[in-house]
Amino acid sequence: MRTNLSPTNRPAGRASTWRYTLQGVASLLWVVQAWWLAGALAALLAYAQGAAQDVTTGEQARAALVAAPWAELWYAAGVVVLAGVLRAALEYAGARATYGWARAQLTALRQAFAARLRATSPLDARRPSSGQLASAWVEQAEAVVPWLARYRAAQWRVMVVAPVVLVCVAMHTWVAALLLALAAPLIPLFMALVGWRAQAISERQMLVLGHLHGHLLERLRGLPTLRALHAVDSAAARLTQLGETVARQTMRVLRVAMLSSAVLELFSALGVALVAVYVGFHLLGQLPFGAWGERMSLHQGLFVLMLAPSFFEPLRELSAVWHDRANGLAAQRTLAHLLQGLTPLVQADEADDADQATGAGDMPPAQGLGADEAQALEGQAPSVALCGVMPTMQTQAEPSTQAAPVQEPAAMSAVNAAQATRQPWHIDIPAGAHVALTGPSGSGKSTLLALVAGLVQPQQGQVGIGGVPLHSGTVARLRRAIGWLGQPPHFLAGSLERNLYLGRDIPASPVQARAALRDAGLAALADRMAEVRLGEGGSGISGGEALRLALARLAVAESTRLLLLDEPTAHLDAATAAQVRASVARLAQGKTLLVATHDPELAASLPYELNLDAQGQAQWLRRPAQPEALPAEMPQGGQEAQP
Repeated sequence: MRTNLSPTNRPAGRASTWRYTLQGVASLLWVVQAWWLAGALAALLAYAQGAAQDVTTGEQARAALVAAPWAELWYAAGVVVLAGVLRAALEYAGARATYGWARAQLTALRQAFAARLRATSPLDARRPSSGQLASAWVEQAEAVVPWLARYRAAQWRVMVVAPVVLVCVAMHTWVAALLLALAAPLIPLFMALVGWRAQAISERQMLVLGHLHGHLLERLRGLPTLRALHAVDSAAARLTQLGETVARQTMRVLRVAMLSSAVLELFSALGVALVAVYVGFHLLGQLPFGAWGERMSLHQGLFVLMLAPSFFEPLRELSAVWHDRANGLAAQRTLAHLLQGLTPLVQADEADDADQATGAGDMPPAQGLGADEAQALEGQAPSVALCGVMPTMQTQAEPSTQAAPVQEPAAMSAVNAAQATRQPWHIDIPAGAHVALTGPSGSGKSTLLALVAGLVQPQQGQVGIGGVPLHSGTVARLRRAIGWLGQPPHFLAGSLERNLYLGRDIPASPVQARAALRDAGLAALADRMAEVRLGEGGSGISGGEALRLALARLAVAESTRLLLLDEPTAHLDAATAAQVRASVARLAQGKTLLVATHDPELAASLPYELNLDAQGQAQWLRRPAQPEALPAEMPQGGQEAQP
């Protein structure tokens, strides 16, 4: 089965049929047990009735007890016990296999969700909050397992076991079969009416629950700010209100689930009662019709009575897990729709991923971006070119009736410059240039960095790094030469070493790691690297140390040849900003550097300055440091960066 995020009511294919078949065969073994039990009871009752008429003394009673059909009874008991053992074994094997398969499908669904999440730009302001994503990925996705393991198994038994039982009943009496057949359609009809309502309520519940998780995570992250503003009480009141909303939605789901169970119990009890009344009066001779030929025997009548409840048993099981279907469909629909409409990033294809892992593969030649060699793949500082590039980042989420997601702090407002960009960008940055991107907030500085890093796909035009076009076939290998520092940098709860490497496979020794920390101005941390522990969000170190640690992340990767820094000195005091500027200067030696900044001192310290105005128009400002090294003019057409 191919797993995707599309909402569907048929997630189980041929791969799961044999698992459901085991449980179905286990249920059908009750037919065998019922037949032998009915036969043994009929024989015992018939013998008891005859013996009661002949026995008058105790000695006759003992003789009648010895003459009882014990052999037949023991044989029937053996068959019933063996069938019961086999039934339990098949039920256990089928349930275990189905549960394992359902967990595997959940893993595949989560992997597909994670792959789609990785394919979206982390800078999109419409991206759901971390709390919503975590709630959907961890908690809500779990509803898929009961849906596949219980509901789908019960649904299969309804489609297979119930018809077989109905046929077995019809072989002995068509009246009882007709009564069961008339009662059966009413159950799925009313359950479907109730189920539609249950699914809508479940979807609403998951939406409210995800919003609660996102809201809680944001308030926990901003707890110091809430305390400083004396807003803890109001935040707690809002969380209480959201919690009460979740509780009300949960009770609505439970109320609908109880209603569906009541509907099933009503009609199943009615059907079993009508069959019991008919069989009883038929055996008494009051209703002599309905059997094939003469009246049914006691054996047949008991057999039909035992099968009547088992006809409704699959429907009863389906009703008990009916809410699992609603929850499973709601979870799958939530996972499918949560990431719709987000801005995609340039994603590596499978062939490029394989080449990246093995180090094999040849780069395609540059097309329309110059004929220079691919410096990014040769360990040299690469050039950067944007030819007719128009970003695709949108500023606002599309109108929706759902609750608005809580925005992430990392969703920077500057990425919304796509709306302000009226003309395509034609920008050529020479290899090894150190460029300051300046301009007002919202002019497109962060968007330009995101385009170069492949974190945003351009609506039109092409981005090139070192003469190599940036697309799905080259992005994985080009990114090995790119170092990105966004705002604010993210830190994990753990050791300093963990936050330095971030799980990357970097061939750096502890000596190189300490050297990277010292170059970033963190000599004190480098000496006790194994002892320093960071909390969530980088707690335990100052803001300036956090920025320099983020710079050390770039320095520890020797393959980095292109540095993209977004506001590295923002929100720092003068002394700390000077240290960060010195660290940037050391780190950028022999590399191409692009820095988006509002810091005039940092901009003045770089030989190039590219200014983006409020309309997103790019213009080169000549710098006294290297006036002769300004990029050559681009060909006419569109908007180019002018000196």
